[in-house]
Amino acid sequence: MKKFFKIAGISLLILMVLLGGALGLFVYKVKNGFPVSYETDPPELTIPSEGRNVLLFSKTTGFRHEESILAGIAKFEELATKEGWFLYQTESAGIFNVEQLGRFDAVIFNNSTGRVLTDEQRIILKEYVESGGKLIGIHGAGDDSHHWDWYEQSLLGAKFSHHPLNPQLQEAEVKLDEGAEAALAEGLENNWEHTDEWYIFFENPRVKGFDILYTINGDEIIPDGNLLWMKDKNWGMGEDHPVAWSKRIGEGKTFYTSMGHHAEVWEQEPFIEMLINAVNWE
Repeated sequence: MKKFFKIAGISLLILMVLLGGALGLFVYKVKNGFPVSYETDPPELTIPSEGRNVLLFSKTTGFRHEESILAGIAKFEELATKEGWFLYQTESAGIFNVEQLGRFDAVIFNNSTGRVLTDEQRIILKEYVESGGKLIGIHGAGDDSHHWDWYEQSLLGAKFSHHPLNPQLQEAEVKLDEGAEAALAEGLENNWEHTDEWYIFFENPRVKGFDILYTINGDEIIPDGNLLWMKDKNWGMGEDHPVAWSKRIGEGKTFYTSMGHHAEVWEQEPFIEMLINAVNWE
């Protein structure tokens, strides 16, 4: 009997170590992404010289929102046909070269997480935006796995802290901001009910000079993101909780929405109309 309890105790200890290691690896991946090889070879691609060209980039090295990514690809393919866009969707970073990237009107990070570009490709994207390009980020594109100061300052204007865990998905009223940029707000719903994983940031991008498009009342959600040893995540952004915002960067533009966690959001018409406006934004 003693031998049985000894074996059981050792087995339990091993199981706890394995579970702890798996959780540690998961947390590391979410916050930093796992190292991967970086694609640098330009794709063989004919990009139209006229019309609106859109690059949809869905590469991840951090947490992967698989269902939302796939739903987003399908929806943007549908929108490209409807809106008359040329859409190139890829997870290969080889497209981030000066010649080809400069042919696109908008680059969309479709729940792209982690370090996905080389240092040289980051410089190319930065210069693309500052010289007149447009960078659009969706949900996971705003988490804290990117570790890129320019990206955080120019696309997000805030550093990601956490998201609610219990419950993870919550319904809230999304409200059009009174100071929203007119071209982005044109034709959009003033108020709509939306269920999502509401990202919580340490700063409000409004105070960093970003134009807010949509907000929720952060006092009306349960913001608790505490988990195991993380005990400092039971706070929210308050009544003024932006969920979509934009900024003019040099001659270019950035747009980000923290909405877009799960596949169902891609069936919400107000969410889709917001993204159409972002792509068509002049």
